[in-house]
Amino acid sequence: MLKKIAVFLMLFSVPMVVFGANKNKKEEPVVHLTDEEIYAELKKFALVFETARDNFVEEADEKKMLEAAMNAMLGELDPHSSYLNKDDFKDFNDKSQGEFGGLGIQITSDRGAVRVISPIDDTPAQRAGIKAGDYIIRIDDEQVFDLTLNQAVKKMKGKPGTKVKLTILSEDGEPRTLTLKRDIIKVKSVKFEEKRLADADEDSPLIGYIRISDFGATTSKELKEAITKLEKKKVIGYVLDVRNNPGGYLTAAIDVSDAFLDSGDIVSTRGKNDVDIDKSVATPGDMTNGKPIVVLINHGSASASEIVAGALQDNGRALVMGSQSFGKGSVQQQKPLGDGTAIHITIARYYTPSGKSIQNEGITPDVEVLQSKLEVIEKRNSDYSEASFKNSLKNDKAKKKGMKKSDDEEDKELTDEEKDAQDYQLQRGMDMVIALSKLQERAKSSEVKE
Repeated sequence: MLKKIAVFLMLFSVPMVVFGANKNKKEEPVVHLTDEEIYAELKKFALVFETARDNFVEEADEKKMLEAAMNAMLGELDPHSSYLNKDDFKDFNDKSQGEFGGLGIQITSDRGAVRVISPIDDTPAQRAGIKAGDYIIRIDDEQVFDLTLNQAVKKMKGKPGTKVKLTILSEDGEPRTLTLKRDIIKVKSVKFEEKRLADADEDSPLIGYIRISDFGATTSKELKEAITKLEKKKVIGYVLDVRNNPGGYLTAAIDVSDAFLDSGDIVSTRGKNDVDIDKSVATPGDMTNGKPIVVLINHGSASASEIVAGALQDNGRALVMGSQSFGKGSVQQQKPLGDGTAIHITIARYYTPSGKSIQNEGITPDVEVLQSKLEVIEKRNSDYSEASFKNSLKNDKAKKKGMKKSDDEEDKELTDEEKDAQDYQLQRGMDMVIALSKLQERAKSSEVKE
């Protein structure tokens, strides 16, 4: 039965890596107990349980006490391991199928607070402007510091159409209160289209843009369909955007990497023992026919996203651009306990083809491009030119220029093209694809001459 349970790298309701953890903390050697000592401790645990239940000032909920004890025990191992009661396990399975109810937000525990890893594309959280790195400090006016991460998740969930109030603290230090309407979250893993650089003319080259928002059960199929359609558009290269992608299935990350590779290692996972090593290798057949690829990452790119970026980077197949990724290099698995509950436990670390573990480090981009506000400081048509002179001859072939936009038009919501133009990292990524494509063409030309 366990073999049917897919390995999953990220869980919505389970704590992720704790920000601000002390990396320099000295690791104490593990002192193992004898069987006799373990039984003595278990006997003490039973005594603590009975004493607390019998002496607590109010009626004690035995089930909650025991679930909390199991959760704390697994949480002591690492931030990703936890006990899943029936509701949690059902929620997990619903999310892994790509549809669930809520706000569409991936969160983690950060020193007792709730921090946003990333909002999911096209969800209430994203539309409300919640960003990676934001803190959620209140849910319906209740402080989150008094809640576990699972409790915080449950408070944000609810019947679609109902509302929840979140108080958000951003990097600028100014808290703001947002009211979000819950919705059924349908995660479409892959979006794609052909793009041109901002303000480019119709003769400029087309670039294949592929956005992967998470790595789910259908990601591989969706990606292959996207590449097939973009290849028919004769794109010169690809921008693979995994910014703010918190992860997903390990198998999906392997399949995505394989689509762009013709050979080479993709990822290796190593368990508790030295013999527990599993290596994934690319199969022949690069669907993009060797065209240039730029992978965009940022601090919200985690786990499966980092596998893909690391695989393409180490194999020299893609240039990675953006900012340092999240740094989650461990693999989790769900182990059902037979009564509808399960434990979610870390079973291995994963390594890039070069043997590098990215745990707590992340993927370092080949070219660091921090997201910036794009400001045009030079006009396409200067006010100082021949046309600015009084009585200058008109161009009889010139097309008539449109009227200036009214104030109302200026205030309208940005189009997709305008949003692309303001995405500094995307524009620089497309610049790089064009540059790499030209270098590739020159290299082929030189080979022909020789």
